[in-house]
Amino acid sequence: MRVLGLDPGLTVTGWGIVDVAGNRLAHVGHGTIVPDPRLAVAERLCALERGLGDVIRAHVPAEAAVEEVFVARNPTSAIKLGMARGVILAATSGAGLTVAEYAARFVKKAIVGSGAAEKAQMVAMVCRLLPGVAIEQEDAADALAVAICHAHDTASRRRWAAEGIPA
Repeated sequence: MRVLGLDPGLTVTGWGIVDVAGNRLAHVGHGTIVPDPRLAVAERLCALERGLGDVIRAHVPAEAAVEEVFVARNPTSAIKLGMARGVILAATSGAGLTVAEYAARFVKKAIVGSGAAEKAQMVAMVCRLLPGVAIEQEDAADALAVAICHAHDTASRRRWAAEGIPA
């Protein structure tokens, strides 16, 4: 199974793709989509959709996992981030991908063991889980973490189902 992980943002959206075979993970690719900040919000949303479409066509993932976001400080930022998430959800679902959503704290706990993990800890653990991968962009590392979290969560749910345990 190929999983596309996404860390949404209107300024920078991180993406990361892993292949999952049993309990093995293999890095496929990662990067960021960075719409031109000089564009109007609607144009940046279109650029985000086009960039995400390019990633999906290039890597053909089967599933997508998107980080849920919680922003309480700035209502304007929260609205723009919500619009970016909406574009991401629509683009992935519209491409025929199964889409899952994970809270940031859940992802951090799954990857590092603490829901309050720092960015540097996340990057270090993602690099440890995907040996040989060099990650310069925190947003891409976060996206890979979301993909890894989804892979582990999906495997756990399958095991539980096989044992008759409700998820």
